[in-house]
Amino acid sequence: MKEIYIIRHGETDYNAQRIIQGSGIDSDLSEIGRAQAKAFFQQYKNVPFEAVLTSKLKRTHQTVMGFVEKGLPWEQYIEINEMSWGVHEGKKGTPKLHEDYKKMVAAWKNGQYDYRLEKAESAAELATRLTIFVENLKQRPEKTILACSHGRAMRCLMAVLKEEELSDMEKYSHSNTGLYKVIFDGKFHFELENDTSHYDLMPDVF
Repeated sequence: MKEIYIIRHGETDYNAQRIIQGSGIDSDLSEIGRAQAKAFFQQYKNVPFEAVLTSKLKRTHQTVMGFVEKGLPWEQYIEINEMSWGVHEGKKGTPKLHEDYKKMVAAWKNGQYDYRLEKAESAAELATRLTIFVENLKQRPEKTILACSHGRAMRCLMAVLKEEELSDMEKYSHSNTGLYKVIFDGKFHFELENDTSHYDLMPDVF
């Protein structure tokens, strides 16, 4: 049996400004994001993690750096990078962008998983690379693992872990540093979903 703690990265300035990041924007955590990461570390620093797995993007690295600095083995996986949002990356939301996004979500809900925004990834492509990561999780020898990924990637990852249709991914929330605790005993079972109880450890200024 394995215990796998999967969190989204802490807040970035792009998140705060509602600018799309995707896999092409390698942003840093904001002051709030660093406080979220610190609070998560304070709450879970005594969990006997045996490995830390992140995407290739530094906002995930910065989120779990407290655990890495304890000397835990750290591996980076491009498979859990955020989805590519194509031409929309680095841009603020506009009415047209919101309309494009709604069309994409509607297409995916209708099972059109090859639908994509301009020069972006499709749901099918995202799920294919996340499945590679899941197969790695199943085979790993460690019993307690911490992984850090991204919002849309995590939505899709949860559907893959539960062996659900990709059209179900929209039901999964993803707060910054929100925790999904997953048990693997041949199948994946969820103990916590988007848990942010560690926010209570953040300074009142936030």
